[in-house]
Amino acid sequence: MTTFYTEEEVKKHDSSGSCWCVANNNVYDVTDFLLKHPGGRFVLLSKGGQNVTTQYVWHSSNAKKIWKKYKDLNNIGELKAATLGL
Repeated sequence: MTTFYTEEEVKKHDSSGSCWCVANNNVYDVTDFLLKHPGGRFVLLSKGGQNVTTQYVWHSSNAKKIWKKYKDLNNIGELKAATLGL
């Protein structure tokens, strides 16, 4: 069963203790990925609690392959349709 989150819920998770982001309407808990991100943890922390679809789209195919290993584990739900303005 899919869990749905509001924009307000996602925005609360913008720290190294709990960092979530939205990409393609999917909500990801990237807390465990912070230290694994090739660009460093601050890249993700600067986007914590936000929609990163635009940033994800321009990543290289190699970067997307790296993320593919983690995305299913880190996908915690979807953004509620009424809050897609994130």
